[in-house]
Amino acid sequence: MNRIGTDNPRYRLRKRINQVMLMASGVALAFGLLWLVWILGTLLVEGGSALLRVSFYVEMTPPPGADGGLANAIAGSLLMVTAGTLLGTPVGILAGTYLAEYGRGGWLASVTRFLNDVLLSAPSIVIGLFVYSVYVARVRHFSAWAGALALAVIVVPVVVRTTDDMLKLVPNSLREAAMALGCPAWKMVISVSYPAARSGILTGILLAVARISGETAPLLFTALSNQFWSTEFNAPMANLPVVIFQFAMSPYEDWHRLAWGGAALITFAVLMLNIFARVLFRKTY
Repeated sequence: MNRIGTDNPRYRLRKRINQVMLMASGVALAFGLLWLVWILGTLLVEGGSALLRVSFYVEMTPPPGADGGLANAIAGSLLMVTAGTLLGTPVGILAGTYLAEYGRGGWLASVTRFLNDVLLSAPSIVIGLFVYSVYVARVRHFSAWAGALALAVIVVPVVVRTTDDMLKLVPNSLREAAMALGCPAWKMVISVSYPAARSGILTGILLAVARISGETAPLLFTALSNQFWSTEFNAPMANLPVVIFQFAMSPYEDWHRLAWGGAALITFAVLMLNIFARVLFRKTY
């Protein structure tokens, strides 16, 4: 009468399917980790020696056949990533706040979410061409401002999506309690919704920074590069992604070594940012 025990053919079939799927999942996990370990190991082997040299961080990009570092490229990347984040983050947070707090189920919110998803998946080279056509071509020169603007356009949809999702996780009872006490809507958002979703929004900002840190295509069309130390935002500025591209494509061995070091630096910096963001997200939710 009892067909639920281990002698049930259906139970044995399901158990075998479960074991096969667990094995397939383990193989897929190992396959993915293999490539990750391979990439990180190759970067360490090829670029580790450059990362250990002090000159890598304090000297300028050298001419062919000379020793040097990537100090100007590192500083340029930090400046443009910071500027792009500062330009794109407020726009993303405000747009995400409108979608979650004011738009709700309206048609404008639905259209905005759709367009944001399209922008989120748009190739970065398209964004670079867009900024080139609307800014660089009109002012007739490359500049760090153009590069920061391109990076900001990439930051916006990431922050919008994260802010929207995190604010929607805030219980409506908190909003209703604040409104019942006579709190205006704008103050309720600042005093209740933002603090409750703060860590999630911060996680989205960190993920956006991690994404734009290694973008090359937008900067090729906007900031280009510079062989010298420069903090002038209205002129071409050196940056790690473009310098890595140029040095890796060159026939010079010393440039190849610096390119590997720059690639390792960006990769491990982005890896640390992603790990920090994931840990922060997991602690909160």
